[in-house]
Amino acid sequence: MKKHLTMLLALCCMLTAFSLPAHAVDYTFDASDDYLFGRPTSDDTIYVTMEQPVNRDRSKNAAYIPPAFGSLTSYTLNSGELLTPNLGQRNPSAGSGTGGVTVMPPSIDTSQPSQDIDAGSSYTVVTKNLYYAGGYIGTLRIPAIDLTVKVYQGTDSAALKKGAGHFESTSFFTGNTALAAHNRGVTNHFGKIHTLNVGDTVKLTTKLGTKTYEVYSVAKISKDDVSVLNDSRENIITLITCVMNQPDYRWCVQAKER
Repeated sequence: MKKHLTMLLALCCMLTAFSLPAHAVDYTFDASDDYLFGRPTSDDTIYVTMEQPVNRDRSKNAAYIPPAFGSLTSYTLNSGELLTPNLGQRNPSAGSGTGGVTVMPPSIDTSQPSQDIDAGSSYTVVTKNLYYAGGYIGTLRIPAIDLTVKVYQGTDSAALKKGAGHFESTSFFTGNTALAAHNRGVTNHFGKIHTLNVGDTVKLTTKLGTKTYEVYSVAKISKDDVSVLNDSRENIITLITCVMNQPDYRWCVQAKER
């Protein structure tokens, strides 16, 4: 009986406790004095630029589709096909035709001789009988950089995709034979010519024979320096390629026949 009485009292105490009203705890929210909370996420700052022209078109009408990796223009500003050719106008400095900027090393008309040919100089024109069955006109070998590459007539993208290209404005095999090739990408045949040293050997084999040259100059020249394409009374070979990330310059290696 005493046990039951004790349990009853305990139950009554519990019921009394649950019947009491609950009091909420008071909380205080004080903002920081330096207003670190609740800053706006928008930027209302007005930016002023003094760059000319101020009203430069930056819309999709001025955007370019990048050229193919490893191409002559793959690292040239404003090169490639316009994203919206029917709406935008090509940058006047980018040249004409499709494919964006066409960068020739150097950037000149390679279809004509670079100068009036000196009567005392040596000048050989590429004729049909100088072509091999594979469409190339020679083979260039540079042992110091472990290079062996076929030489094709012309320096357009089609020729340089296959190997080194011969500047049509220069002589071939005699006088000054000027060649160009890519310096990066899949066909980066001239990517290491700037590492050549004076005295290194360059060999050119054609249907007219084989010439062995010795490097005497490795220089960085302006893209507009066409003097390196001038004909020569001596038999020399001139190798030209772009300079990585420096579109205004070219690497030029020249070697003289031994």
